[in-house]
Parts: sequence; C-alpha cells; structure tokens
Amino acid sequence: MIMMFVLLMLFLFKYIDDLIGKGFEWYTIMQLMLYASATNVATALPLSILLSSIMTYGSLGENYELVAIKASGISLRRAMYPMIVAVAILSAAAFVFSDNMLPIANKKFYSLLYDVRQQKSASLFPEGVFSNSFQGQGYTIRVNKKDPDGQTLHGVMTYSKNPAGNNLNVLMAKDGRMYKTPDNRFLVIKLTNGIRYDETSGEQNVEPRQRFTRFRFKETEQKFDLSFRNLTRTPENLFTAAQMMSLKQLRFMSDSTQRQSDRNLAINYKLITPYIKYFNIPKKGTAEAKYVDFTGKNAMDGLSVNQKIAALTNAANEARTLQGIIKQRAEISNDANRTLRKYAVEYQKKFVLPAACIVLFLIGAPLGAIIRKGGLGMPVVVSVIFFLFYYIISTIGETSVKEGSLSPFIGMWIAILVLTPIGLFLSYKAANDSVLFDIEVYTRFFNKLIRRKDSQTVTT
Repeated sequence: MIMMFVLLMLFLFKYIDDLIGKGFEWYTIMQLMLYASATNVATALPLSILLSSIMTYGSLGENYELVAIKASGISLRRAMYPMIVAVAILSAAAFVFSDNMLPIANKKFYSLLYDVRQQKSASLFPEGVFSNSFQGQGYTIRVNKKDPDGQTLHGVMTYSKNPAGNNLNVLMAKDGRMYKTPDNRFLVIKLTNGIRYDETSGEQNVEPRQRFTRFRFKETEQKFDLSFRNLTRTPENLFTAAQMMSLKQLRFMSDSTQRQSDRNLAINYKLITPYIKYFNIPKKGTAEAKYVDFTGKNAMDGLSVNQKIAALTNAANEARTLQGIIKQRAEISNDANRTLRKYAVEYQKKFVLPAACIVLFLIGAPLGAIIRKGGLGMPVVVSVIFFLFYYIISTIGETSVKEGSLSPFIGMWIAILVLTPIGLFLSYKAANDSVLFDIEVYTRFFNKLIRRKDSQTVTT
C-alpha cells in the first residue's frame, strides 16, 4: 500500500494539469486512479517485496530472533524456505496478472486518459479572452471581469451568426449573471443594460440594400447547450498498443508483422528493377542501330555534347527516383522492425516481472539479516538504492532493445542477470554471519591502516 500510494502520487503529479479545472465528476477521477493502480503493479510489486523482505529479516535480526533460530540448529537457508515458497507463489500470480489482467488495465487506463486529456477546460469564460467554448453553437464570448463568486459578469461581449449564417451579430452588455439549469444541461446568461447590433440583408424586391439594426435592452437572456462538456469515451478497440496485449496476442501480432515485413522485402527488388536500365534488354527494332565503340576510358567517349547532357540528365533522374523509392521502402521496413521490437519487449516483460520478484527477495532477505535493522528507516534507504539500480539497468536495456542495439532477451533480462549474482553473494554472506554492513568493522580497519602508516613515517 505504501509503494502504491507513492506511485499514485507520482501519477497525480505528472497528470495534474490534465485533471484540474475540467469539471470531472469524482467517480471519473477515482476510476482513472484505479486503472493507474493496476498498471503500477508491475513496478510496485518488486519494490514492495524488496522492502518488506528487508524489514522482516531486519526486524528478526534486530530482536536477536535470527540468533535464536541459528542456535536451535536451523540454518538461514532453511529458515528462508517458507518465504521462498510464498514469493514463488506470488511470482506465479504476478505472471498470471501480467498476462491476463494487466493488458486490460492498460487499455482501460490509456483510453480513459486519452479522453480526459482531450476534454476542454471547465472555465467557460476566462477574463479578457475570447472564449470559443460555444463556437460550435455559433457564439464567441468575451468577459472583461468576473466577481469572486464566479457567476457575476462585467463587460460582456458576444459575437454570433445571424440565421442566414453570413454575417455577425454583436451584443454588448454592461453586467450579467450566469447560472445552470437544475439538470445541468444548459447554461443561462442573464444580461442587463446592453445593446445589440444586427446586420441583415434587405428584401429582394423592396429594399435590396443591407439593413443595419440596433437594439437597446434593459434585460435579456441567452441559453447555451452544455452537452459538449460531457466526457466522450473513445471505443477501447481503437487502442491496440503492445502493452495492451496478452502473450497469445503478442505472438499473433508479431508473426503477422514479420510476415508482412518479409513480403515487403520480397517486392523491393521488383519495384527497383524497372528503374535500372542495364537490366532491361530493349526490343530489337527494324532500323539498323549504330553503336559507338567503347574505348575503355570513358563510357561517353564518342557522344556529342547534347547526347552527353541527355545521358547525364537521364541518369540523375533515375538515381533520384531510385533514392526516393529506397528511402520510402526503408522507412516501411524500419517501422515494421520497431513494431517487432516493441512486441518483443512486452513479451519478455511478462516473464521478467516474476523473475524480478524472486531476485529482489534473494537480495532483500539476506540484506535484512546482515544490516539487522527493522522499521521504515534503514530498510527504505537500502531498498530504494537497490531498486533504483535495478530500474536504471532495466530501463537502459529496454531502450537499447527498442533502438535495435541489443537483442530482446539480453536487453530485458540484463538487470536480472546482473542482480542474481549479487543476491547469491549476499545470501552466502548472511548464511556465514558476515559483517558486511557493520560500520565499526570498517572503522577499525581504517584506524589500523592509519596507525600503520603513521608508524612507518616515524620510523623513516
């Protein structure tokens, strides 16, 4: 819960500008946070296992319970067996979650987040700015000043199209007050002490000239539809990113993309061949052709100046055409390769998550037994350091895979391959009662080293 709370705070900090001031209902925000919590499981679970294992075994060591366990003839490895089984079951559950529930959570989260970010601001009439919130209804409104209550308006100017749709009508009012209807479907603005200017075309036969009319009013009302402020949901089936797929879907999409890429490569030669002239044998004509003998020095020896210019121009045009075709085909091939690498990254992630849970437990449990500190003090610091080490390595590996610098297996498993020996080393040290993190041992070592150096200096 602590790890999830921290990650949710990071989520709110990142997307706070997309959520504030848009008039969302409370359940929309809670729904978005629920989906964000599900997507954060892949990050929170390994970190929470690392922290909880350090806290648990650190508390056992701090209260001398590990000493009592060892004194009864039970080794640390045997004492860790029940927890290893529990973490293995949790890792299997994490794999099932990442393959079945996480893709659905990602699809719901990113689809809702997309709709939330597309939503317009709830501030309909900012001060001193022409608001286009009702432009779809043919109105552009400017408010010079609003009172702190947010309902009383001063200096209202409204531009609207007349029924013919070819001219603008202008309304200016000194004061106004706005309120919503009880069902929140309409916004009503009651304006006082104003004037309205209308431009209409005259009657065709009687008065063909354009007509300009001015109305003064003490009070008038305008009604606006607020249906555009409702959150419009985009169909979820339109979102087909790699993180929204299960293993079966990833394999299917990867095979389809690979076959399409192979077909694109197969037709590249057919597309280029017609533009390479010396591959084509011209049809034998009826007229006798006169060829220029090749001297072995220059292919254009014996040609006139105009023929040389024509040959060079044709060659340059063919080269540019080939360059454009090859560039276009290369972009298509690169896009397909990038897509394949994304599928490979998400495919490996589903196996890396349970492996990370086991490896971080193998690091956290012996670390807690060595440092012998429980609670949320030292364990938090140590767990954050190791998790940052794991996160940085895995991020670098994932980025390298997406750029094509590393193979998907090596790039996604490099953090596990680096941390596993560290976990085994710490387990060995903890089983042999190592004082690896005892500051007094290092202090005595450096004090001896300094005294030895001072004694050598005095002797000299």
